[in-house]
Parts: sequence; structure tokens; C-alpha cells
Amino acid sequence: MAKAKTKVSARAKKQHARRSAARPSVRAKARTARAVKARRPHKFVKSHLRAEDFKADGLRTYAYYRDLGVKDATNGMALAHVIRFVGRCDPNVVSKNHLHEADFQMIYVLKGSITTEIEGYGRHTMNAGDSWLQPHSAVHKVLDYSDGCELLEIVMPADFRTIELEK
Repeated sequence: MAKAKTKVSARAKKQHARRSAARPSVRAKARTARAVKARRPHKFVKSHLRAEDFKADGLRTYAYYRDLGVKDATNGMALAHVIRFVGRCDPNVVSKNHLHEADFQMIYVLKGSITTEIEGYGRHTMNAGDSWLQPHSAVHKVLDYSDGCELLEIVMPADFRTIELEK
């Protein structure tokens, strides 16, 4: 009789183990639900190239910015814009150390070239087709850019702070 009970309880444990492995736990379901709920819904957005969309209302006086609509579409989660440098590079204006308090900053060179210096990472000349991911709050400066240089910059969150370290 004791042997029969042992077999029954062993079989019951195996069945329970199989069911548990097949179904996510209540805790796992709750974690997934929270993660899905925490995601902000994104809207569809498109942006067609138009010269009049480049505005001189951005961070730098030597650049025009074309907002791609990502900030509104993501409810402020991310910002994506094209930066078009205007005029010749003047190191007295351009080459000043600063940092951005952003969780994510990625830059892709669309046209021309740009030379930057990132503290702890050195000096880099990036050409059309090149990109870099800038670490959080990395002190950096632009050293030079070519005529017609354009960058795609993606930053998270959209409302990030820039701290100028030189005047």
C-alpha cells in the first residue's frame, strides 16, 4: 500500500512539473503585463524631405535642425532630427566642451564629415555612412565639419539637458 501511494504521489509531482513548465507563473505574467503597460504607444509618423523644414531653432547657432516628428509620435520617449551645419566651421564658436544628460545618443553621418573629441575616447573623424553611440554625459566637442555636413541624431529621452562647460 505504501508503495502504491509513493507511485501515485510521484506521478502527481511529474504532472504538476509538466504543467508548471508549460504555463508561465503568475509572477511572470504580472511582470509581462507591467512591461507592456509601461511601454508608451507609438504613433505612425513620416517625414518627407523639404528644404523649408530646416529651422534655426535648435541648440547650436551654426546649424539648422529638421525635426522628424519622433518626439510627438513617441510621447517624448525619443527625439530624432537631422542637423545641417551651415557656413564654415569656426573653432572659436564650435569647439567648446559640453555634455548631454541623455540616456541614449546616437549620431549617424548622412553627408560630409565631422571631427569630434570625446573625453576618454579621443578624437574621431566620421564620414558619410559612419556612426557613433555617445556614452551618457560624455564631455565632448566638435572640432571641425565639412561644408554640407548633415547628421541624423537620435536621443532619449526627447527632453534632455545640455550643459555647456565652456563659454
